Amino acid sequence: MTSLGEAARAVLLTPDPHDKRRAARSLARAWRQGRLDHRCDVAMPYQPAWPATPELLPPNQMPRRRKGGSERGRIALLHALAHIEFVAIDLAVDLIGRFGGEFPRQFVDDWIGVAADEAMHFALLDRRLRGLGSHYGALPAHAGLWEAAQLTVDDALARLAIVPMVLEARGLDVTPATIDRFQGVGDEVSARILARIYSDEIRHVSAGTVWFGWLCDERGFNVVETWQSLVKSRFRGALKPPFNDSARRDAGLTQEFYAVIAS
Repeated sequence: MTSLGEAARAVLLTPDPHDKRRAARSLARAWRQGRLDHRCDVAMPYQPAWPATPELLPPNQMPRRRKGGSERGRIALLHALAHIEFVAIDLAVDLIGRFGGEFPRQFVDDWIGVAADEAMHFALLDRRLRGLGSHYGALPAHAGLWEAAQLTVDDALARLAIVPMVLEARGLDVTPATIDRFQGVGDEVSARILARIYSDEIRHVSAGTVWFGWLCDERGFNVVETWQSLVKSRFRGALKPPFNDSARRDAGLTQEFYAVIAS
C-alpha cells in the first residue's frame, strides 16, 4: 500500500494540468477506497511541477483586464480563474502531504474533498475556455499564487490561516459580483460554473476555519487572536473590504476575525 505522503508528492510533481487534475482525482479515490496508509513520510517539493505555459508574470506585470463584457475580456477573466483553480489543486494536496500526519483522518477526508473539487473546477473552466476558442495556457498568469504556500511551509496553523481563511475567503467576497458580470452580458454558462465554484468554496473556507480552530485548541491558543497574529506576520497584503459577511459567516469566519485588522 502506498502512503498518503507518497501519493500527494506524485500529484505535486505532475506538470501537465490535465494529468495533475486526473492525479488529484485518483488520489481522492485511492484514499476513499482505503488504498493509502495515513502516513506523510516523504518530503513535499518546495515548488510543484507546472507546465511551460502559461507564462507566469509578477503581479505588477500582468496585463490589465478590460472592463465590460467583450468575449476577449471574459476569456481573460476565465483564464485567470482557471489558473487560480489549477494552483489550488497543489495547495490542497500540499496541505495534505505536508501536514496531514499531524491531524486525524477526518482532516484528510475534508482536504481530499477540497483537492477533488479544485480539480473539477479547473476542468470546468478550461472546458469553458475551449468553448470560447481558447484554453488554459493561452494567456499569461499570476506568478505569486504559490507564495502563500512557500511562506507557510513550517506550520500547519499558518497555512490554514492564510490559504483557506484569507485567500479562499477573498473568493467569497468577489465571486458574486463576477457572476453578475457574466449574467449581465448573457453568458449564463460561465455564470453557472462560477455559482458552482462559489458554493464549493464556502465549504473549503469552512474546512479551513474548523481545522484552524481544532489545532488552536490542541495547542492551547486563542483562536481569533492567533489568526490575527498569523495574518499580520505571514500574509503579504492587506485585508480589504468589501467583505461578503454572510458567506464568510456561513463558513464560520465571523467578523470578529477580520473586522479589526481590515484596512
